[in-house]
Amino acid sequence: MSTTLERPPSRAGTESATLAGTGTLVRFMLRRDRIRFPAWTVGLPLLMAYFAVALESLAGTPEDLQALTSFTSSPAGALFGGPGFGFDQLTLERFLVGQYGLYILVGAGLMGLLTVVRHTRAEEHTGRAELVRANVVGRHAQLTAALVLTTLMAVLATVLIALVMTSRGYDAGGSLLFGASAGAVVVAFGAIGAVTAQLSEYPRAAAGFAGALLGTAFVLRGLGDMAAVQGSGPSWLSWLSPIGWSQQTAPYTHDDWWPLALCLVFSAAVTAAGYALSARRDFGAGLIPPRPGSPRAAAWLSGPLALSFRLQRAGLIGWSLALLVGGVAYGSFTQPLLEGFQDAPEDLLAVMGGSENMLAGYLGLMGFFMALVVTIFVILAVHGLRGEETEGRAEPVLATAVGRSAWIGSYLLVSAIGAPWLLLVAGLGMGLGAAVSTGDSGLVADLVGGHLAHTPAVWLVLAIAALLYAAVPRALPAAWAVLGYGLIAGMFAPMLNLPDEVIRISPFEHIGDYPRDDISITAVLILTLLAAAGAAAAIARFRRRDLVTTA
Repeated sequence: MSTTLERPPSRAGTESATLAGTGTLVRFMLRRDRIRFPAWTVGLPLLMAYFAVALESLAGTPEDLQALTSFTSSPAGALFGGPGFGFDQLTLERFLVGQYGLYILVGAGLMGLLTVVRHTRAEEHTGRAELVRANVVGRHAQLTAALVLTTLMAVLATVLIALVMTSRGYDAGGSLLFGASAGAVVVAFGAIGAVTAQLSEYPRAAAGFAGALLGTAFVLRGLGDMAAVQGSGPSWLSWLSPIGWSQQTAPYTHDDWWPLALCLVFSAAVTAAGYALSARRDFGAGLIPPRPGSPRAAAWLSGPLALSFRLQRAGLIGWSLALLVGGVAYGSFTQPLLEGFQDAPEDLLAVMGGSENMLAGYLGLMGFFMALVVTIFVILAVHGLRGEETEGRAEPVLATAVGRSAWIGSYLLVSAIGAPWLLLVAGLGMGLGAAVSTGDSGLVADLVGGHLAHTPAVWLVLAIAALLYAAVPRALPAAWAVLGYGLIAGMFAPMLNLPDEVIRISPFEHIGDYPRDDISITAVLILTLLAAAGAAAAIARFRRRDLVTTA
């Protein structure tokens, strides 16, 4: 009897097997993201074009542009924009990338991390990845395809941003560099998403981990840039942030490409870590095991309201801690920020209500900003509601004595109660930080009241998102447009001289930014009634439509 010894597979052959089917998966992902892909890659360049047009209308003359330097060169400008390279000889393009480019970079980071988590952890969680893996598909093909898709988005966003800025007459080299800076952030946070997708078996937790790291990168950059402008403090903190690396390229001023090498090295290292971690876990599981539950359910968990609270409890705890820390951090910089605003141009002071009472204006503005942040929580909560339905967990619950109205109503009620709670926590943190910074303990009560006053506006956005989910689930992402419009109306409308009728479309523009403005009790009542009516309409509409079984 003869024995045939088979040659062991080569390392190259093994690696090829683990990536089998990657190209096919990329095509599937492009097909599935036929709306999201252009929305992200075209949306960021369009937002940059909007900023460019708005700035050109605001600073039509060199004198108007030079008047902006008193703010942009201050700690306040560094916190909300960046280090301000070349602001001693300010040009439109330098101000554009130095002050507004930060928001493009943050959007780019969100695009990267959400895309990777969506096509890796979310696919495993819904069970679709298991069906795909039943075919000739390598172990690492899903992650590789998601990273390839993210890289394609980064490249396209880079090119489109560069074209938009070049079309405005800006230098082609600086335009391409800024586009590449945004693309590098996409790749960096896509790599971070590849790691966090291995940690938890739940896509919301994976995206939450990555989002928390994005927020940390934003804060580190802000603290480092403020220290650099002040000439003292830990300015090196900016170099711990991928966002900071992209800003250090200084487009239209120094045109340094080398900081992007840090992004690429970081991305390669983190991506390698993502692959290594994916090989150390079971399919469908996370490296952080879920905490085992009690074998017996507590009596208080017997109803749909308790179930809704249990599902949102972790999110409420995480958001509470983040808003408390963020509130204390931003409140602690109250006095330095006010000093930086002393010589700001009138158009910028108008955002804070004028120069007569900048303290109240700044605190009112931060209350509005925190309301926008809490609005993100309620929109994500409705996305979680849709996830319960599309992932098949709602159907077993509704097969019991729990009715549809009780199921969706309980979830919305917990989210509605969570909104004022989070605003309370944010206001308390902001008040404590501002009180320490200025020495005025009375600011605590003012800020708590001012933050809570925005609750009806947040409730109204929650009702709009719920109505979209109940009527046309695929249209739920349109709720983010309400948030975006509120941001533009609240932060940029005074500088753009938009008509009051246009500004007041935003639900956040009616109650008043206390303590800068008096609280309108009429607006509070009307917005609350509109939110209640919208929630009731959402519940009624949900009762009449079929359940969705696929995302």
